[in-house]
Amino acid sequence: MARRAQTLHVPLIIGHEAAEHRHTPGLFPKAVDRTMDPVNIVEGRAYPFGMKNVDTDIIIPAKWLKTISRAGLGKGAFEALRKEPGNVFDDPRYAGAPIIVAGDNFGCGSSREHAAWALADMGVKAVIAPSFSDIFSGNAFKNGILTVVLPQEAVDRLEEVARTDSITIDLENQTVTTPYQDRFTFEIDPFRKQCLLGGLDEIGLTMARRDAIGAFEAKDAQRRPWLVPKAA
Repeated sequence: MARRAQTLHVPLIIGHEAAEHRHTPGLFPKAVDRTMDPVNIVEGRAYPFGMKNVDTDIIIPAKWLKTISRAGLGKGAFEALRKEPGNVFDDPRYAGAPIIVAGDNFGCGSSREHAAWALADMGVKAVIAPSFSDIFSGNAFKNGILTVVLPQEAVDRLEEVARTDSITIDLENQTVTTPYQDRFTFEIDPFRKQCLLGGLDEIGLTMARRDAIGAFEAKDAQRRPWLVPKAA
């Protein structure tokens, strides 16, 4: 049976970051030191996961939280689910997939940033779902993982396509497409979009303003010299 292509548009959602920064001149200088890999086109096979209410303990069990290193956490990602025969994460058809197509309320539960670290370590660059926990979405963004919110109808379609074909996410144009001419548009906070495209986390954003910070510190040292630490 031929697959029927779909086109869907999603309402705009503006977060607090955009409200705070969208009118700030020079927030994204042309030349900065990137602190994470830029995200633009994410293309490849996707895990057709689809499970709803996946909490962070499912993504990375608590026993893995003893480490402060991000390396190696991918081995513990979805550990409980991987004990089940035929699970999607150990299916060779999806090995190394950069995308997860998930169910509603992905990343709920505790606020552990290790969940985002684990996904990144297993090679995930983007997660598509009808909704995300706010804290998880923030942690994912800060670790260079794109969270794409689409209606359940679109997610169901992408989960179907993911079983046999690749999916393409274009952050610049805010679209998700398939080889069957499906085209779904999504919205993203403009501030988060520019950070992801530029490969800038909070440290990178701070370093991008190093000249302004240095100028302020020098001026403040003259105005309040008693606050300047004395050399040992």
